[in-house]
Amino acid sequence: MGTEIRGRRFTESDFRRFRQALTEETERLRQWQRTGRLAAEPACIGAEVEAWLVDALGRPAALNTEVIDAVADGRVVPELARYNLELNTHPRRLAGRSLSAMADELGALAGRVAEIARGRNGALVFVGILPSLRHEDLDVAHMTPLARYRALNEQVLLLRNREPLGLEIDGAEPLRCAQSDVMLEAAATSLQVHLQVAPAEAARVYNAAVVLSAATVALAANAPALFGHSLWEESRIPLFEQAVEMGPPRDGHAGPRARVTFGSGYAREGLFELFRENLERYAVLLPVTASDDPARLPHLTLHNGTIWRWNRPLVGFDGQGRPHLRVEHRVMSAGPTVTDMVANAAFFFGAACGLAARSRPIESELSFAVAEDNFYRAAREGLAATVRWPGGERPLRGLILDELLPLAHLGLQARGVPAGEAESWLAPVAERVARGRTGSAWQRAWRARHGRDRQALVLAYLARQRTGVPVHRWDVD
Repeated sequence: MGTEIRGRRFTESDFRRFRQALTEETERLRQWQRTGRLAAEPACIGAEVEAWLVDALGRPAALNTEVIDAVADGRVVPELARYNLELNTHPRRLAGRSLSAMADELGALAGRVAEIARGRNGALVFVGILPSLRHEDLDVAHMTPLARYRALNEQVLLLRNREPLGLEIDGAEPLRCAQSDVMLEAAATSLQVHLQVAPAEAARVYNAAVVLSAATVALAANAPALFGHSLWEESRIPLFEQAVEMGPPRDGHAGPRARVTFGSGYAREGLFELFRENLERYAVLLPVTASDDPARLPHLTLHNGTIWRWNRPLVGFDGQGRPHLRVEHRVMSAGPTVTDMVANAAFFFGAACGLAARSRPIESELSFAVAEDNFYRAAREGLAATVRWPGGERPLRGLILDELLPLAHLGLQARGVPAGEAESWLAPVAERVARGRTGSAWQRAWRARHGRDRQALVLAYLARQRTGVPVHRWDVD
């Protein structure tokens, strides 16, 4: 969805041409997997961070176009709403001081964007859902003026016969509302981390990412409310699942064929079967016939970008045009600080590599249905959740501290990350989990102390974010 398109209305012939190209590119990917053309290089990592722009009162500020133009850096790109943008890091090998290098890059880039926003009486905020956001902020007048977003909105509404999108989220203060466009999607901002995988390990790493989703969604929780309603510890999950939904939610979340979904099962044939599922089970939303080299799989890439699995397979290309596979882990909220986000990424990279290297595959001991149930439990309850694990039910906090963090250490060191570097980035996760002080927990504590002034909450949050001190050390005074 990062590729701009022309036009927003399509004909039946557009859909036929796109389906034909998509079929051919899916077959090309199958041949690459069979013939060993996909790169088997050492793992590379990367990250995307979605962020908010706010004004001096802590309200959303529609500044993304002018801020992005002033930054003039291809790593900073627009998002759906005019008060959102995305920061990207360069890919780098998972080895040595790569995590510290990622933090340095992201911190410097965020600092530059924040400085430019300040010159326009704005500020940059990393948070899963902006506490001061109002329902009336989510309308097409606040949509970034790019054809791809208008076209996405048009096609989703057509598939729904122009029926409004309904949002239903349970919690301490349940929320019910209707939306006449896809702008609810703009309310959810995340940290998305990428891990390049060799074809031989792709299924194991992908399945490890699926299993780890319960732990990562809980330890990175930073979205406890929407429109002032206290909801899930990570309310971004049900919000995003319903933002572009084609049918009613199931048990409070989307089903396996939804556009935003936990998925339909583990990977078993590398990652190819997920792209085959894209072709066979998902309607084309944006049938834009690309003029790009078909060997770069432009139609497969665009179609995959309109299916938002919480763990999404990707095909990428290096500077020489060699294709490779990546796993994109999408379950973690943005923020609160760069330190918190890189620590979250370190935990995911290490635990995914460590879990995938187990002598007995975790997917043989934990069914996909259980992994899915664990994920939604953790999104609702955060670190207080109890999850099922081989051997029985476990408190999630204990599982992270006693088993997954040591596994993350081993996984990072096995990939060439020195023990000291691994410890420096996993320590903030260990302290946060031990104290139970996630971004969501801090927001709830601040509200309990100071009341329901949501703009004041944003300003208090922003003041602490600017210090760079990780969230588990934030006070609520």
